[in-house]
Amino acid sequence: MITGGASGIGAATAEKLRSQGARVIVLDRAEADVSDEEQVKAFFDGIAGPIHGLVNSAGIAVRKTVAEQDVESWDRVMAVNVKGAYLCSKYALEKMTGGAIVHLSSVVGLTGVRNRSAYSTSKGALVALTRNMAMDFAPRGVRVNCVCPGFTRTPFTAALLSDPVKEAKLLALHPLGRLGEAADVANAIVFLLSEEAAWITGQALAVDGGFTAGFAVDV
Repeated sequence: MITGGASGIGAATAEKLRSQGARVIVLDRAEADVSDEEQVKAFFDGIAGPIHGLVNSAGIAVRKTVAEQDVESWDRVMAVNVKGAYLCSKYALEKMTGGAIVHLSSVVGLTGVRNRSAYSTSKGALVALTRNMAMDFAPRGVRVNCVCPGFTRTPFTAALLSDPVKEAKLLALHPLGRLGEAADVANAIVFLLSEEAAWITGQALAVDGGFTAGFAVDV
């Protein structure tokens, strides 16, 4: 079960899982608003049989400082990115005995990045939610982790990367010398869902080309 699975990292994850024989159900905003409890509950009620894995990939971003940030868009970021992950996890867990949940956080949930007050806050909240859920549901055999991608080429970042100057600056912050591709992150998500990660829970895995390893620009 993948939210935000119609494009970007969610779509790449769905493709990877299907290539390995999984039956994948995608929840995108065309099907339901992840921040609306009634819509989320109705969607999950319509799923027959157990759920073995959930990927909370749906998310939105606003690039503003706290001083610039309006309340309406702050609330919307929190509703989609945090409340959405909570609601989808809540109703997926009703159909899970064992299995795994993976939240899509970000490097900005691990380290400070300018002009992303609401987005960074929401992604940091997912890291904390990951750890708490891992503790709560380990007795049921449900593992909970999150991935924290660096800057990745998806429709989500297309507007930002359309500026060659900004793209060059971002490249310089990734020691491996390139930005991520959706498949790079999908590979990590699929691993965390798999039995190969059977002894991993409560972790925030940076998939970031070295972004969080240290200061990547020569001084």
